[in-house]
Amino acid sequence: MPVCPSARNGEAAVVQTLYSAVSRGTESLVFQGRVPANQYEAMRAPFQEGDFPGPVKFGYLNVGRVEAGPAELVGRAVFSLFPHQTRFRVSAGALTAIPDGVPPDRAVLAGTVETALNALWDAPPQIGDRIAVVGAGMVGCCVAALLARFPGLRVQLVDIDPTRAAVATALGVSFADPAQATGDCDLVFHASATQAGLRRSLELLAPEGSVVDLSWYGDQQVTLPLGEFFHSRRLSLRSSQVGAIPLERRGRHTVADRLGLALDLLRDPVFDVLVTGESAFDELPEVMAEIASGNLPGLCQRIRYDAD
Repeated sequence: MPVCPSARNGEAAVVQTLYSAVSRGTESLVFQGRVPANQYEAMRAPFQEGDFPGPVKFGYLNVGRVEAGPAELVGRAVFSLFPHQTRFRVSAGALTAIPDGVPPDRAVLAGTVETALNALWDAPPQIGDRIAVVGAGMVGCCVAALLARFPGLRVQLVDIDPTRAAVATALGVSFADPAQATGDCDLVFHASATQAGLRRSLELLAPEGSVVDLSWYGDQQVTLPLGEFFHSRRLSLRSSQVGAIPLERRGRHTVADRLGLALDLLRDPVFDVLVTGESAFDELPEVMAEIASGNLPGLCQRIRYDAD
């Protein structure tokens, strides 16, 4: 959404939250106090309150309706990087209007689709590529959903959970358990946030292939078999993090452009398959504990805010 004059002048808006979503991997690590001390500043959410290790108000997938502020925004559904909160006041420049054709309840996926989009910019797939996506969580599934739109690719979603096969089918890609995954890949996107997943990603590569790692491991130490295929096959491993647009695109695309494109991509109803649970805001403390402990599996856990 173009920045309006009122936003440039710093006009504020009051937003009533309609939905938010739990970013399972990152929010679980924050909930458990597992942010490394040397990453406290880097891992701050844009509107975080409090300091790591905690307590903190955290989160960044928020969809609401503007109650007061710039005339062109009042009454509009908007996406922002605000934490889980019923109502908040923020600069209008921090809000992005949700385009027509994107339901507000689906728009909570915008930040995750944006992360997936940035990963594809980091390692642009080429026609004919053989690609695996290791880790069928929210991020991995969004990567697979975008790759399914490309012609001429072989795309396989890889996960230890056999129930994700139905999700892969809905997204239009094949599925495999890690042990049965198809190798000889030109490119692997890794999003399992596990050492085993990253090791398997390297094993699946063809010579000269690349792994793009989207996972954040928190304080977990990761060991890789760099004495095996890594050197003999001349493999590459690079990170992808949504906090920065890839260098080669920074002169042509802004963060606002990227988010706008992610929201536009969410016109596709296929993304609804990624929402596997919904809870009321009042239930969030218990729900977050269940997610962090692994007792509430799934993909996107959407939080519903009943109007007061």
